[in-house]
Amino acid sequence: MEASAEEPGPDSDLAANKQGHDKSTESAADQKRVISSASTEAVNPSPIHTAPAPDTMPAGESAAPTSDPSPTNHKDQEGDSKAAPSAELANCSLDDEPIVYSNYESELQMPEIMRLIQKDLSEPYSIYTYRYFINNWPNLCFLARHAGRIVGAIVCKLDSHDSHTKRAVTSRGYIAMLAVDQQFRKRRIGSCLVLNAIRAMAADAADEVVLETEVTNKGALRLYQNLGFVRDKRLFRYYLNGVDALRLKLWLWPP
Repeated sequence: MEASAEEPGPDSDLAANKQGHDKSTESAADQKRVISSASTEAVNPSPIHTAPAPDTMPAGESAAPTSDPSPTNHKDQEGDSKAAPSAELANCSLDDEPIVYSNYESELQMPEIMRLIQKDLSEPYSIYTYRYFINNWPNLCFLARHAGRIVGAIVCKLDSHDSHTKRAVTSRGYIAMLAVDQQFRKRRIGSCLVLNAIRAMAADAADEVVLETEVTNKGALRLYQNLGFVRDKRLFRYYLNGVDALRLKLWLWPP
């Protein structure tokens, strides 16, 4: 007779019981390890990284400002944000060559400055006029160079004046000349020169800046008005060529 399946004997029952007992023992040990691990994590949780507390300030002191405040409340000529940073003014780039801004340095620069400015003057100035402004206020004469060549210049002065709204005698800045080479216009060089001059005059305690420009010079009027200057008065037949002038003024501090 052919057997279809082998019946289990007593030895096989003992082996099955032993195997079940071993599995239950391993399961209990696993549960014990899980419980032990959980309790250990509860006692020793992983460290939490927190930001250090800010330093406390002594009484009566305040935190230093994050950036230097601009001396004027103006907007830039071509819709850019306010010029705050002096680094931005010192590195207005043009093509692959940077525009470098610096103060007047020596008499050797005078001929190049005169040639640049005389191209756009309404009336001729002698070299003594240039020397009067530049030699007396060299810190208020800024130059813009491209590849070593002067492509922009601004000449200013600073005088004391009696303010009607203040008891103390204050200073008034005056922009005498501003010129940018025709090939380098509409690239914010003029605005950068004016802003450098304004900051220098504000550092010398000037509370206002004034200038005159022809009523027909639309580009100059737009440049100064974008920097916050307002029309103060009209001067009839101010220039030798018979053209009227507009006096523009910028208040650096509230009156």
